[in-house]
Amino acid sequence: MRMYDIIEKKRDGGKLSDEEIDFFINGYVKGEIPDYQVSSLLMAIYFRGLDDEELTKLTLAMVNSGETVDLSGISGVKVDKHSSGGVGDKTTLIVAPIAASLGCKVAKMSGKGLGHTGGTADKLESIEGYKINIPKEDFIRQVNEIGISLISQSGNLTPADKKLYALRDVTATVESIPLIASSIMSKKIASRSRCNCFRCKASEVVLL
Repeated sequence: MRMYDIIEKKRDGGKLSDEEIDFFINGYVKGEIPDYQVSSLLMAIYFRGLDDEELTKLTLAMVNSGETVDLSGISGVKVDKHSSGGVGDKTTLIVAPIAASLGCKVAKMSGKGLGHTGGTADKLESIEGYKINIPKEDFIRQVNEIGISLISQSGNLTPADKKLYALRDVTATVESIPLIASSIMSKKIASRSRCNCFRCKASEVVLL
């Protein structure tokens, strides 16, 4: 299997197989597929899109590229918020503390560097003393003790998304709906220990 053929197939409007998506994601995470080929595929996806089966497979391949986070150690109703992005980070920094003040346990992981203004994690990192990279144990403890923790995406949590996230930012493919959806859902699924598909009814986390 060659990345060249996968790029060509999607460029021409073809449907990627599960094996091709796994090959692309696994190869990119391992460093076997270079940025320039992945950039080309991202642009092909931007213009050609993904159908529901491709989107589901891409998301789950990204989930399986790294660790998952068990949030069962957090008591009470766990909530999270995610959006398709925008300028100013007007939502997270307002909604998350409000939800925490009402008794919800806000366990939030944000990506970095998407868009010209940076992400929520970038802005919080600019505050002296604010640590956006902390161990999972400290993350869970903070949520239990103060009701909220907002940290950067772990290096081992969906590493495929972390790499694609940064590449989309410099290849003008941020606005692709399938890439937005797979990025959001891969992080959310990976951070819910009892959920392994989009139709799971035993989700640990309520998405706001």
